[in-house]
Amino acid sequence: MKLNNLTHNNRKQYPSRILQFGEGNFLRAFADWMVHKMNQQTDFNSGIDVVQPLPSGMVNMLNEQDGLYHVCLKGIKQGEPVQEYELIECINQGINPYTDFEQYQKAILNPELRFVISNTTEAGIAFDANDSLDMQPQNSFPGKVAAMLYQRFKAFHGAPEKGLIFFTCELIDRNGDMLKKYVLQHATNWQLGETFISWVNLHCAFCNTLVDRIVPGFPKDTIQEIHADLGYEDQLVVVGEYFHTWVIEATSWVQKEFPAIDAGLQVKFVQDMTRYREEKVRVLNGAHTGSFAVSLLYGLETVRESIENLEVGRFMKEMIYDEVLKGLNGNETELQAFAAKILERFYNPYIKHQWTSIALNALSKWETRCLPSLIDYKANTGALPQKIVFSLAALISYYKGEVEGQSYSLTDDQVHLDFFNQLWAETNNSPEEVFELTQKALAYKQLWKMDLNEVEGLAQAVSSYIYLIEQVGMKKAIKAVLGKKQPFKKAA
Repeated sequence: MKLNNLTHNNRKQYPSRILQFGEGNFLRAFADWMVHKMNQQTDFNSGIDVVQPLPSGMVNMLNEQDGLYHVCLKGIKQGEPVQEYELIECINQGINPYTDFEQYQKAILNPELRFVISNTTEAGIAFDANDSLDMQPQNSFPGKVAAMLYQRFKAFHGAPEKGLIFFTCELIDRNGDMLKKYVLQHATNWQLGETFISWVNLHCAFCNTLVDRIVPGFPKDTIQEIHADLGYEDQLVVVGEYFHTWVIEATSWVQKEFPAIDAGLQVKFVQDMTRYREEKVRVLNGAHTGSFAVSLLYGLETVRESIENLEVGRFMKEMIYDEVLKGLNGNETELQAFAAKILERFYNPYIKHQWTSIALNALSKWETRCLPSLIDYKANTGALPQKIVFSLAALISYYKGEVEGQSYSLTDDQVHLDFFNQLWAETNNSPEEVFELTQKALAYKQLWKMDLNEVEGLAQAVSSYIYLIEQVGMKKAIKAVLGKKQPFKKAA
């Protein structure tokens, strides 16, 4: 039987105190799972209205199941293999503001609304000068937030308690600060007034956060047996690992309103999350994004397959231990222990983490997660980090969209796809043209936010690896970089 309120008619009902931008697998297995736990273990008593941030999405599927779905956690618990299902009951409705703006308006003017949770991808928190206050809705997430807050400010006459607390889960540095910056920029451009800007500054909290849980997503390969175990037909089942951490940079009054610690969750409220972010983004996310193209071009489908592969697994470990950790501040022994714990999670036999899911919007992810490690390694040692350089070459090769005559689909911003498609269309794979392609790719400031040709020796190194990958294939090309280190020549 299908999962919905009719078949599960004893669900609990909670007032909608949370507005969530993003309906994807991660938030449902992470933030929404946590809200469910807080409702069970504390008096949090909060339901969620989920807003689809783009015209296409999954809120129709959410509404077909009345917001109900299961989270399946798999892994090792107290030394034993465990698989547990949890029915999540805290989502009240899914909203598509592009097709039902009136419903969206009701949600943002809900007097009980207190929190906003978001995961609109790394590219989601960006300023769009074309947004205007009268759009229904605005194009960008910051534009939507600026308009939402202004409407609440007017509707509730600037009441302090009607401000909102934002937990931004996008994997960009200082995500809450960035969202607030763009919201205030819209407020200034739209001439919303100093009184409104003061209300935002005083009565809204934009929390920088760091999220960590591996979420492979929908288990399509085993869904029939899962349905049999559940006794329901649930098209929104989401699989995740047991491990979870949420680091939130916030003041004490925010912590009091969000009782995650009281619910026994691994949530840390801190004054400065810089160290936590750099370690997690560069090691865990960097290992994923830095290895996905290598793995897919090699012919491997999952993270576990890669870490267990003699060559790709060695590549991943050398990239992290020999290169990424060199750019991080901190005790070397502690950093190596942290990296070991991260890599250990990749061996989880119960998590089938597909590289194709990690490959989504991979260009901006590489810029955020891997490029800082390349730049810092070069600055600290004077040498190029060979595994990270090879990762960049594999990334550019992957965006050719075909390997050994077989094409595959790419999912990224269309402007980036068009750029790399044009580059590869103009290249005949001669060494000279591959070098020219590399120079153009590295000069793409819209993506890298700098001209990477200015990094000494990088264009030649990346070009050489791209040419090698194109000529002999990934299985042979990767052998050229394993164990390869340039001698440290400490930068002056």
